[in-house]
Amino acid sequence: MTMQEARQKLTALQHKLAAYGHALALMSYDGATTAPKGTAANRAQSMGVLGEELYLLSTGEATVQLLEFLDEHKAELDEKEQRIVYLLLRDIRRMQKIPMDEYIAYEKLTVEADDVWHTCKLNSDFATFEPYLQQIFDYNRKFARYCAPEKDPYDECLNRYEEGLDCKQCDAFFATLREHIVPLLHKVMARPQLDNSLIRGHFDAARQDVLSRRLMPLIGLDTNHVGLSTTEHPFTTSLGSHLDERITTHYYEEDFSDSMFSVIHEGGHALYDTGSDDDLAYTALDGGVSMGIHESQSRFYENILGRSQAFCDHLLPILQEIFPEKMAGHTSEELYRAINRVEPSLIRTQADELTYCLHVMVRYELEKQIMDGTLAVHDLPQAWNALYKEYLGIDVPDDRRGVLQDSHWAGGLVGYFPSYAIGNAYGAQFLRKMKETVEVDDCLRRGDFGPINDWNRTHIWRFGCLKTPKALFEDATGETFDPTVYTTYLEEKYGKLYGIC
Repeated sequence: MTMQEARQKLTALQHKLAAYGHALALMSYDGATTAPKGTAANRAQSMGVLGEELYLLSTGEATVQLLEFLDEHKAELDEKEQRIVYLLLRDIRRMQKIPMDEYIAYEKLTVEADDVWHTCKLNSDFATFEPYLQQIFDYNRKFARYCAPEKDPYDECLNRYEEGLDCKQCDAFFATLREHIVPLLHKVMARPQLDNSLIRGHFDAARQDVLSRRLMPLIGLDTNHVGLSTTEHPFTTSLGSHLDERITTHYYEEDFSDSMFSVIHEGGHALYDTGSDDDLAYTALDGGVSMGIHESQSRFYENILGRSQAFCDHLLPILQEIFPEKMAGHTSEELYRAINRVEPSLIRTQADELTYCLHVMVRYELEKQIMDGTLAVHDLPQAWNALYKEYLGIDVPDDRRGVLQDSHWAGGLVGYFPSYAIGNAYGAQFLRKMKETVEVDDCLRRGDFGPINDWNRTHIWRFGCLKTPKALFEDATGETFDPTVYTTYLEEKYGKLYGIC
């Protein structure tokens, strides 16, 4: 085989992988949004067949021989080609360690589990969901041992979403956050509460949809390539490449801000994905490099930008136009204070910026205990409720607002949750570096996200998966990761808001 032939085969392989990924992602997206309720079994059957074909394509002899040939001749490859071969071989070698029948069974399980979860959440019925969740954790533990028998199984799960991450690093990271956030939270809660009545009341879902579709182009989303739908739990997915992105939200008529921030959050994910260089389309380099970096973008847009005083100055007239009965006569300062009220709450996605990471810590501790066998899945609701009482000081009234609130475990995403907190911390350092060359607040007051997006595109988005998460972060900021930059950001912001500094 010549290098020219190998390159052509590599391109064809990646196009096939992208096509299978497109089909599977589209089925998953349909199932979570518009598919009729009784179609999950049919979808699981089809996804099982496609999953088997994807497994055979990925691990087949021809694919392995091609990639090993290219790996042996990597000195003749450019930087992008070398990274593509590395990523494909890494994923294939992992997949080869998992028996095909178990791989297919797990794919079907997560489709069925997600469908069951939707019903169980509505009915606050953990007992019916429990056997599915038990299998999901069992599979994750088993797959981790297949793929990295030398590692703690949960370390392997964490590494899947943030390369190099393990429990030791997570424990140290969360200890740093806890050391700063908990005392700050106590000081905030001792102060008079901020008034958030401005964002509470009745806000028609149709008008909220109008707001969503104003926000998407405002923050820089190309709506020719990014679609919006509704679902029980908001998410973002890429369909085949960064050229086709879908985001979702959920409208609550008693509080428009929940959906507003979901759209901005998921929009941050979509900006990152669609910001990949076009020559990365249909390759292993397309899209975000890790969930920590991904969440740095979603949380950056949602909180650091979306909940800022400067953005409120631009946002208020839009809200007054869409919700005139509620918003007329109010100031941007009132809006800023309303959307930044600190209040320990039940739901992670509705949590304020200060208490948010405590929600993530609960999930991290529970995942870790289930994966090491010190907590049974059957006892998860009780353990969940106990940690919410310990960390946030609140009682959980039912499983719908407790252990069943997130879709992640139903989808098999064990080890994902720490990415949210890590992303928060990454974002604070990105902001500090960005402000050296971009007048961020001036841009937000004008509603001009162009310079902000240009900085992110130049330093983060365009690279896709070309760099490791660590290298991408350090190249963008010029420094190593330091979570105290994030805690300082929180201390300064909430200190001023609550008059404690």
